[in-house]
Amino acid sequence: MDRKNGQTAAKDTTRDGASERVVAELALAIHEHRLQPGAKLSEDEVGAIYGVSRTVVRAALQQLSHDRLVELRRNRGAYVAQPSVREAREVFEARALLEPRTARSAAERVTEADIVALRRHIADEHAALDRGEPGRALHLSGLFHIEIARIANQATIEDFIRQLIARSSLIIALYWQRRTAMCESHAHDALLNALASGNGDLAEDLMKSHLLDLLSSLDLRNVNSAPRTLQEALGG
Repeated sequence: MDRKNGQTAAKDTTRDGASERVVAELALAIHEHRLQPGAKLSEDEVGAIYGVSRTVVRAALQQLSHDRLVELRRNRGAYVAQPSVREAREVFEARALLEPRTARSAAERVTEADIVALRRHIADEHAALDRGEPGRALHLSGLFHIEIARIANQATIEDFIRQLIARSSLIIALYWQRRTAMCESHAHDALLNALASGNGDLAEDLMKSHLLDLLSSLDLRNVNSAPRTLQEALGG
């Protein structure tokens, strides 16, 4: 009896690990815009791509739905979420309320090790752009903002910002109209310099301007869609 319970527990652990892997892979594909908003996520196809059962895929999709990256539609299946224009505005309004003050707090607490980590984020972001991987660069850009929240040592706000940035990735995929703006922007370099100098006032002002610039780069009228098969998006 104990042996059977142990085997069941081992299977559950293996299934949970496989589900977490699928969650991480799908989330990354969404953040890097390899999976576009509105893309259908067939349980059978996702399972075949990752070599897992439908049960594992279903658990992964449930988690992504909880994270608001996926929409589960009754009798229709799972789709990458498509934030509305109203949701887009609300997300960036929330970021504008939270992140400038968080940047100020980060400037007061930042360490040399933190600065090194942030410089690495920026270098990786530029490297992705040089390789022609704008989706990857955008994902790294989001991680830069999350890292600032971590440095501020405000765990609850960091969780909120992490969720908002995940939503922002979908919003940018749908509504971004200035694809070249990333290459021309030095907002993260300026923020890094403000943090390194411990200038909270400047860090707060720069974050406000940066978020306003991001919002102005969105065309909140049109929805862009780039159809792509799951195999192309997830299989490389």
